[in-house]
Amino acid sequence: MKLSWLTQAIDHDGPLTTVHLDTTRTDPQAVTELEARWQRLRSQLVDDGAPEGLLGDIAEAVLSPSAAGGRHGRTIIAADDEILVDRVLPVPPLEDSAQRAEQACLLPLVRLTPYAVSQLLVLVDRAGADLHLRAPQNPSITQGPNGLGKDSSVDGGHDVLHKSSLGGGSKHGWRADNYEARVEDSWERNADAVASVVDRIVRERDPDMLLVSGDVRAVGLLKDALGVEARERLQEIPGGARSVGMDSDSFREDVARATEQFIADRERQLLSRFTEHQGRDGDSVAGAAEVSQALERGQVQELILVTGREPVDVEGLILGALRTDAGVSSVSTEGADIPDGVAALLRWRDDATPSNRIGSMSGDARRERTAPVGEEEG
Repeated sequence: MKLSWLTQAIDHDGPLTTVHLDTTRTDPQAVTELEARWQRLRSQLVDDGAPEGLLGDIAEAVLSPSAAGGRHGRTIIAADDEILVDRVLPVPPLEDSAQRAEQACLLPLVRLTPYAVSQLLVLVDRAGADLHLRAPQNPSITQGPNGLGKDSSVDGGHDVLHKSSLGGGSKHGWRADNYEARVEDSWERNADAVASVVDRIVRERDPDMLLVSGDVRAVGLLKDALGVEARERLQEIPGGARSVGMDSDSFREDVARATEQFIADRERQLLSRFTEHQGRDGDSVAGAAEVSQALERGQVQELILVTGREPVDVEGLILGALRTDAGVSSVSTEGADIPDGVAALLRWRDDATPSNRIGSMSGDARRERTAPVGEEEG
């Protein structure tokens, strides 16, 4: 996962103050707890020498209600005279933390990368659709700015929608059949109008998931009208409807389950890619020393960290990945057989690339190593 929005912070001269905080405000007790947890972090930062003015700015950011609903978190990265990064997180950090150092503390943020899922939700009927965009920095579909402007609602403009407007029978049979054909044509044209907007948003915004719900017939017509790129991301969620879809608890639960499944599938695919490359000694390395060397040479395409098993110098590895435009992903303990809790998929390899593979991805974390091609082992 690319974290290019952190570039300004990692390239800024220190000292930098980093705060990762659970900013959930679901009830008055949660607000009270948030204020108490912030005060503990603030005391720590005062002891570390953070300026009073900066602490006031951070307090205003983390204690003010955000547009996000439900459980969420916030990351602040700041120089002494300005806030460089203020990011709403799709889930709270695993634990609250605050640090003042020459470099930003990024591991708590990286551990949340599995949950950074962008979604385009389309609630469709036979007249058009309502569209909702959820991005990692805007975790709520139902609250906060949609970010779609005029594209948040699409009306096809063809309003001959109901077949019951004219009776049939021998007297009106031809007219009824013709009217029904006009109705079907209106539905299809409205679906085409929605599909055109959805296809464009998919191209421009690149959401991870396209969730579609609403009138069954309209959903079918929309699916047929969408382009290949959109259809590849599409998941149908039952129970939604325009204007009222997100008011249903069961519908929100179905969206949450689909999201959780997507997260699990994405992690399995990432680990599967790594395992495949390791099995044929391909474009991947595992272990802290090997990954560090690959980062220094700009070879890393995706840095993979196992949550809770990261190496001691993990912050340096994260910075190395960001500075070479590599992606960074954290995986659960299912990837615990990765040596040192760190691995990488590579952009390329050559004779100087360390060659290593994991003896077994199912329980044996031993590595079989060979010297780089062209060198003899001593």
